[in-house]
Amino acid sequence: MNIETVKKYIEDNQIKNVKLAVVDMDGVLRGKYVNKNKFLSALDKGFGFCNVVFGWDSNDELYREDSFTGWKDGFTDTMATIDPSSLRMLPTEDNKSVILLADFSDSEAAKVCPRSILKKTLSRLDDLGYSVTAAFEFEFFLFNETPKSARDKNYNNLEPITPGNFGYSVLRCSSHASLYHEIMTLTEEMGMPLEGLHTETGAGVFEGAIEHSEALRSADNGVLFKTFIKVWAQQKNIMAGFMAKWSPRYPGQSGHIHISLQRKDGTAAFYDKNKTNNMSDVMRWFIGGQQHLMPEVLAMVASTCNSYTRLIPGFWAPTDASWGIDNRTCAIRAIPGSAKSQRVEYRVSAADINPHLALAAALGSGLWGIENKIEPLEPVCGNAYDVNFPDKLQLPRTLTQAAEQFKNSKAARNLFGDAFVDHYAYTREWEDRQQRMAITDWQLNRYFEII
Repeated sequence: MNIETVKKYIEDNQIKNVKLAVVDMDGVLRGKYVNKNKFLSALDKGFGFCNVVFGWDSNDELYREDSFTGWKDGFTDTMATIDPSSLRMLPTEDNKSVILLADFSDSEAAKVCPRSILKKTLSRLDDLGYSVTAAFEFEFFLFNETPKSARDKNYNNLEPITPGNFGYSVLRCSSHASLYHEIMTLTEEMGMPLEGLHTETGAGVFEGAIEHSEALRSADNGVLFKTFIKVWAQQKNIMAGFMAKWSPRYPGQSGHIHISLQRKDGTAAFYDKNKTNNMSDVMRWFIGGQQHLMPEVLAMVASTCNSYTRLIPGFWAPTDASWGIDNRTCAIRAIPGSAKSQRVEYRVSAADINPHLALAAALGSGLWGIENKIEPLEPVCGNAYDVNFPDKLQLPRTLTQAAEQFKNSKAARNLFGDAFVDHYAYTREWEDRQQRMAITDWQLNRYFEII
């Protein structure tokens, strides 16, 4: 879709109102309806969007210190640009409705806008002669709850839609076939079809694997999938959850990213039939960069306090910047195959990611590896949790530690710019401070009487 074809689509389908959205620092879609005339004008000229979307947290609490925006500038409007190629149908709405994404690529806000940061990274790869295809896999829980019932229960004793552990269950996908069919149809109609949908280990947990596509669209697919699975669920008086880990009784919810690079002539940059495991030099350097920079860019990937409850031994999530050949205990899984299927799976990421920033981190670190011909360590054979990695490859254990490493990373500043690194590191330090101020149920149970 381009501007002219979008205009024609709006007119031909008699669409009166259009939903516009931007991606905030936490990967949450923020937006509004506009009428047709306003939309058509904005499509040509852009439109003003309050830059507070980069000045508050996921709970709409304003950051105490001015960073990119704040009280100092009165939270001004910033010019946003609509991406016509992002148009999607909204089957969750009865009337004919569409949504389009916008970003701030033509304004000062581009320095911190997640979608613009990914576009900047892709542009740098393009300068090296590479294009990118990617695909996201998300694990998510479904609950027999509503937003109100979950709050009324203080998020305790929530009821998953199915009981018990039953991964890859044919019984579950057959007895709840209507739910599966509705999800598959929803994603197909929104232009982000699923390759597969199945149960994972845990009560009421599913995994949806989105088809691979061009990298920017793939990240758009990720944020739209998370948002509209929640919309679909709440319309059915159930809830979908994408936290990294919602219960200590179950493994965390992953958000793995599959990545491959292509050269300008369309050939696979990761594939070399004359190399061990068909891994080209480019793929090896790409993994080397991802491995060496993972601790420094982890804040872009594990972006919530809850993310770090998942990164523990034995729960299908890494604790070090490890890599291996088809090894699911590692942070990076090299997947050998044909020229079409050879790829890297970035496994450190969870379902709570901001898809645009997580993909930018995964690609940016790989780009850095290619530029500097970074060699990875020897691949892990067997259980990566049993390997003693150098201190520099151990992952930060808290969001504050991750933000500190990110802030001090010369490579991150080179890849993403000082303005983004400073602003984003501050937002993650802020997020962790909110957690440290909380009095948790665990603290009350442990200390109220005894201490």
